[in-house]
Amino acid sequence: MEDRTQQEQASPEVLRRVRASFGSQGLMSHLGARLSHIAPGRVHIVLPSRPEVTQQHGYFHAGATSAIADSAGGYAAYTLFPEDAEVLTVEYKINLLAPAVGDHIEAVGTVLKYGRTLTVCRLEVFAVQDGRRQLVAAGQQTLIRVNRPAQ
Repeated sequence: MEDRTQQEQASPEVLRRVRASFGSQGLMSHLGARLSHIAPGRVHIVLPSRPEVTQQHGYFHAGATSAIADSAGGYAAYTLFPEDAEVLTVEYKINLLAPAVGDHIEAVGTVLKYGRTLTVCRLEVFAVQDGRRQLVAAGQQTLIRVNRPAQ
């Protein structure tokens, strides 16, 4: 699935739904995160470096790193869901592999197993400095598909 989704683009309707949902997330807006790639089963989120998202040593804070990883996985799953469904994280685990320092970090969520109720995603976060990428966090996530509330 990984090679295919690197080049594939989500449909215009899925792009619209993902962008609208992402735009309504207060935390992603507060952090300054943005969507950089949306494909079936794969989403990238970029977070630029700035003092508000770092910890006391100047590295990206683990909370910011984890938050964009969680959202990248959630939206990767969401790209495969029907229009009347929403996504919620059931659990995730993340390993911080190296201090995250760079111009920005990029979270990549990739669907490993899509299911009718539960979906499992791989989470990766890369620190990017002068075009060089270093894996700084890796994890796995389980998501649940829920029906969109009636409006």
